[in-house]
Amino acid sequence: MMTRSAQGPLRFLSIRNTALALSACALVSTTAHAEGQLRIAEQHGIVYLLLQVVQDQKLIEKHGKAAGLEIKPQWVKLSGGAAINDALLSGSIDIAGAGVGPLLTIWDKTRGKYNVKGVASLGNFPYYLISNNPDVKTIADFSDKDRIALPATTVSVQARILQLAASKQWGKEEFKKLDRLTVTLPHPEATGSIIKGGTEINAHFATPPYQEQELKGNKDAHIVLKSYDVLGGPSTSTVLYATEKFRQDNPKTYGAFIASLKDAAAFIKADPEGAADAYIRTAKSNIDRNLLIEIIKNPDIEVKLAPENTFPLAEFMAEVGAIKNRPASYQDYFFDDEHNHNGS
Repeated sequence: MMTRSAQGPLRFLSIRNTALALSACALVSTTAHAEGQLRIAEQHGIVYLLLQVVQDQKLIEKHGKAAGLEIKPQWVKLSGGAAINDALLSGSIDIAGAGVGPLLTIWDKTRGKYNVKGVASLGNFPYYLISNNPDVKTIADFSDKDRIALPATTVSVQARILQLAASKQWGKEEFKKLDRLTVTLPHPEATGSIIKGGTEINAHFATPPYQEQELKGNKDAHIVLKSYDVLGGPSTSTVLYATEKFRQDNPKTYGAFIASLKDAAAFIKADPEGAADAYIRTAKSNIDRNLLIEIIKNPDIEVKLAPENTFPLAEFMAEVGAIKNRPASYQDYFFDDEHNHNGS
């Protein structure tokens, strides 16, 4: 249960996220779907670099034309897995971009109905839990005075990784021990709070480039936890997913989208500088270009379509009752597409 000091901001931010979801619904059409229509929801940060390159290079349009379709993709920017999942289930978007946690949540809830599954990985990116409180060295040092910003409490992949870390620290029955300290806040706003300091938000489970900006922007900012350490190695934390109906009813559009992702992954690997420029243009970011290139070239980052090491989080969520259906492998919650083979 949230302390009194966190209830007000959390309620405000929850309302704000709901408003964002409703705004997305108003921006896009919910009329009958047909081949050539494609509405994609993305969030903030370099973990969406594949989509940013796809958008910048107009790769969907290119592959749609090759398939005999004129595709004009619509791009919707939301924050948090809860808002993304609401938009997908309302029919406001076709492709969702969010964490493995939100994917597992919606896969579990839609089995036998919408049958939402993973379309592709967005790559392996390490996520850092950052704090500007010098007294917090590990998660065991957090107290009721601390507030941890997440893109969405409970359902975001950061929230689930934090729960997994808590279960390892205090036992599975205590996996929610830190939930009371978490607050929903978009990455850019949370980053501002960490760099500025002096606000209620003094910790942030971030993603690139926000975590790197925080470490450079505040001398007290430091890493408390790394996602790779919790998950046992390099892992996919952010993915794309869709309903089974969309995939089946729109094979040419779906195929053009997958082909565009493959092209984007090859482009990023061959030209990190060009990928950085694509990010800056698409995200309208004022990030330091050299820092961005440094992040993209980080050997801990691998941009690829096949998911890696997602199953430990799925097993954990099943064990603690966060999902009712226990998957036998990652293949239960990813579509059986060629690019997903040899995943995990």
